[in-house]
Amino acid sequence: MKLSKTEEKLMELIWSNQPIFMKELLEIHPKPKPAPSTIATLLKRMQEKGYVGFKLYGNSRQYHALVEKPDYFSSQVKTIIKDFFSDNPLQFASFFTKKADLTTAELKELKKLVETEIERRKI
Repeated sequence: MKLSKTEEKLMELIWSNQPIFMKELLEIHPKPKPAPSTIATLLKRMQEKGYVGFKLYGNSRQYHALVEKPDYFSSQVKTIIKDFFSDNPLQFASFFTKKADLTTAELKELKKLVETEIERRKI
């Protein structure tokens, strides 16, 4: 199940600051700051979706991510490739290299990354 944009923003705060209490989330949330009840609702939905867990300390919950950021990002990229590029990673790569406005230096760096991955897979 995908996170909403609002949930993703909250998840970013959790990934960067975990473990974290709701009070701390409210303090570090950028303006405009949501109401505590909004944060509580978002956290509950994120728990139900399996992205966030918590430890209970008295009446306070300390939240932590159940899904790591690279794993979430990877699943989102796979969904984009499936939904927009007919599940064809080469079509995605072609689109990305042509439409992402990469500089020549960035394209060369991307080429190095691909070559390194090819070499790694030969082993």
